[in-house]
Amino acid sequence: MTISANDWNEKQLVENRIIEQLKKQSYEYIHGSALDVERESLREVVLESRLSDAVKRINPWIDDNNLRKVVRLVTHIETSSLMEANELIHQDLVNYISIEQDLGKGKKNQTVKLIDFENIDNNEFLVVDQFKVSGVTDNIIPDIILFVNGIPLVVIECKSAFIANPLTQAVKQLERYQRDSERLFYYNQILITTCGQQAKFGTVGAKLRHYGEWKDPYPLRTTDVNGSPNPQDILVAGMLTKQNLLDLVRNFIVFEPEGGKTIKKLARYQQFRAVNKAIERVITATSLDDRGGVVWHTQGSGKSLTMLYLSVKLRRIKELENPTIIVVTDRKDLDTQITNTFRRCGFPNPQQAGSVAKLRELLKLGSGSTIMTTVQKFQEDQDNTALSLETNIFVLVDESHRTQYKGLATNMRTVIPNACFLGFTGTPIDKQDKSTTRTFGSYIDTYTIVESVADGATVPILYDGRMPELNIEGKTLDTLFERIFQMYSEEDRERIKQKYANEEAITASPKRIEAICLDILEHYESHIKPGGFKAQIVAINRETAVRYKITLDKLNAPESVVIMSGSHNDTAELRQFHLSKEQQKQYIERFKKPLSDDKLTFIIVCDMLLTGFDAPVEQVMYLDKPLKEHNLLQAIARVNRTSDKKDYGLIVDYYGVSGFLKQALGIFNDKDVQGAMLPVESELPRLQTRHRSSMRFFDYINKFDLESCIKVLEPIDVRTEFDIAFKKFAQSMDMIMPNQAANPYRNDLKFLGKVRLAAKQRYRDDELDISDCGEKVKKLIEENIFASAIEILHDPIDILSSKFNQKIDSMKSDEAKASEMEHAIRHEIRVKMEENPVFYTSLREKLERLIQAKKEERIEAVQLVMDLKELLSETRNYTSAAEKLGLTKQEFAFYQLLQKELSSQNDTDNESIIDLTQIIVETVIALAQVVEWTVKEDVQREMRQKIKRQLRASKCPSDKLESLPQKVLDLAMIHFKK
Repeated sequence: MTISANDWNEKQLVENRIIEQLKKQSYEYIHGSALDVERESLREVVLESRLSDAVKRINPWIDDNNLRKVVRLVTHIETSSLMEANELIHQDLVNYISIEQDLGKGKKNQTVKLIDFENIDNNEFLVVDQFKVSGVTDNIIPDIILFVNGIPLVVIECKSAFIANPLTQAVKQLERYQRDSERLFYYNQILITTCGQQAKFGTVGAKLRHYGEWKDPYPLRTTDVNGSPNPQDILVAGMLTKQNLLDLVRNFIVFEPEGGKTIKKLARYQQFRAVNKAIERVITATSLDDRGGVVWHTQGSGKSLTMLYLSVKLRRIKELENPTIIVVTDRKDLDTQITNTFRRCGFPNPQQAGSVAKLRELLKLGSGSTIMTTVQKFQEDQDNTALSLETNIFVLVDESHRTQYKGLATNMRTVIPNACFLGFTGTPIDKQDKSTTRTFGSYIDTYTIVESVADGATVPILYDGRMPELNIEGKTLDTLFERIFQMYSEEDRERIKQKYANEEAITASPKRIEAICLDILEHYESHIKPGGFKAQIVAINRETAVRYKITLDKLNAPESVVIMSGSHNDTAELRQFHLSKEQQKQYIERFKKPLSDDKLTFIIVCDMLLTGFDAPVEQVMYLDKPLKEHNLLQAIARVNRTSDKKDYGLIVDYYGVSGFLKQALGIFNDKDVQGAMLPVESELPRLQTRHRSSMRFFDYINKFDLESCIKVLEPIDVRTEFDIAFKKFAQSMDMIMPNQAANPYRNDLKFLGKVRLAAKQRYRDDELDISDCGEKVKKLIEENIFASAIEILHDPIDILSSKFNQKIDSMKSDEAKASEMEHAIRHEIRVKMEENPVFYTSLREKLERLIQAKKEERIEAVQLVMDLKELLSETRNYTSAAEKLGLTKQEFAFYQLLQKELSSQNDTDNESIIDLTQIIVETVIALAQVVEWTVKEDVQREMRQKIKRQLRASKCPSDKLESLPQKVLDLAMIHFKK
């Protein structure tokens, strides 16, 4: 078999590099085929003898009967879904299995460990390549599997860096593996895709957008990893060292129900690093006061889960003697939110302190409790005495930049004076006032806005200052007042001005609100709605919020809702928009749904939902309220959550915040707030660069000659490079459009989109698709293609269709005709190779000879066209060739295989091979009636034996009697799978 350059790159530069790195980390390497003797069939994915040996080694007291029970419990999982099985296995791995056994004092439940997390070297670590596993439709062979004690914990899919979208293809392959060989993934804890220069990890059920990079080999330094490490090396060093792998499995995986299904979540590198740095500080501190510190991880980067992971790990450290964990927030909604996160993720028994008395009661319980509370419940203690003097109390304070420096925080430290206080914040610490670090201790870990955006944990935030004449910042207040009250006398204007002309009054002016609402609707419909996203409107007060709602309704806007607190003293107008807590919750849940599922488009607030509110579907915030410093950073982060096809969040400023952004963020260090909000115009330099990178492929090509442009993209490496450049250009255009700044580039975007789709059709390259572009970009390209009357939006025409000949005949040059036929035949071979390897291998060899002859100028283009037409005819006559022999299309594939293998026998005539074919196919069909026969090794064994018997009767050479039955069986799996 010929090995392509891409295969060589994948094996040598990616797969073998991982294996060598893991061998240096003391993994034992075994080739997959060497493990077949340890399995009864390919269906077995756990190495049972190795698991049994490990369980006996880790639990030396266990008797043989219970040892068999434990192995059977692990290997025979009966569940209704992959995720359910995966969660069950994870529970067994980290919380252990309970078995009843008499150790001399009567039968009692004993804990059986499958993995020794405390003694790393007491476990067996294998790195295995080419481990074949049977599947529903076909066998699968993952590139690399890591086994710990015989359990397959990690699956790694490797791709060449020189193919189009290697990680996309790798994730698709892992998704197919999970469908075809579900049992293997019952045990999986980490999925990894890599091409060397890119590497990402995910979990079972994850889509491509959920995969993340691992950029820090902590506790190693980057300089400790190889000589010049690539992203793959860093991921392997950071995730797969024995210590880190078991730490991740034990302490950094949660299963969280979301939207009616369970999501498996694995920590990101910054979460893993922060938790372990905090643990290290707690364990190594020389005094109680030195244990605390601050974790600053920017908004939207998973702070709540970091607190959960830390809580999990604190509980498991023996030296801390089953600590008490207290999670403190400063708002009821945040308290409920983080409590629910802990509960949904299965954290044992977190108790929410509903009152001051309940908090005091919980604090007296002693070790092992988990208490969720707000700081406001730490009221003055009349006796001024401590409720607990224990040192193993850990207080995790959320949003620690707020409310942690005054009376309530002092009270908290008074009633639990020996506790360790760990502050978590989503905003940086201001440089004038270091009170957060003075209160909690120095930084434990930081994860900045720029890092978060670079990792794809959050999207960048752009801002757009709109309608400056309606901004109320600075002197425009007076100008706006004069405009609104110009009909009044000077004396009346002065009196009104003194009483009413404050910022809130001007902001709430009905005419101003109406003008802004008109602008919001125009902006939303042209910029945001095409992508299927939603919007938040922030008003200066409740009255103005209601005014926005009334005005939007009057303008027939999409559905909106006001979320605000209510008061018994509210006016009748305000009262009609009061909502109960349950109603608010229902509206918030509706807002979080995709626009296609729920038409609630605008959520209007003044103070609520500006912190701790996660709605990935929200792309834009229309801001009409003065916000500064931490409040500004908190609010704008509502739009930075990631979502499918969401490349950025947007702040549209009607108040003038962007006008004094520098001053608003001036209290922070520049590095800490770098990239917090960028003007829309900041994308223009990058747009220009990306435009040039995309257009350079056609610098010396006549852009009116589509065929010449398509020819440029024929080499797959060029096509890959172009596709990456185009996607980046399209992303920048989607950010800018329909702003007129994008106008100079619109025609080139249309041109590139047209060429890309034409190349997709010619080269049958599914990766060249506009479905992954933003909606505004897609619409522009599609409209241009329809306007140009170019039929390249449809799938390529099948070569068996009569329309294919018409298409070829319509082409003007022989080069174009030859190119279209060549790639159509290549596609046909690629799709149908498994159906008849002999026929399509022969066809491929003939095609390669023709193309090589043209390259060497041994034939002209016109001759190549004629020869390719003959190949087309041969392909189309496949069925008639079978019929001439009296065979079906399926039998013909078996016939050609047998003819090739037995043709060296002079005494085997064609009629005999036809008879043998029909007998073997009948045998195969009879056994293939068994349900799911392709995953049942006993059925396959019987099929091989019967095929072998027929071959022996037909005087098949002895050297073929072992290999040929398996080849026939492989072909049967393609044609007769159920």
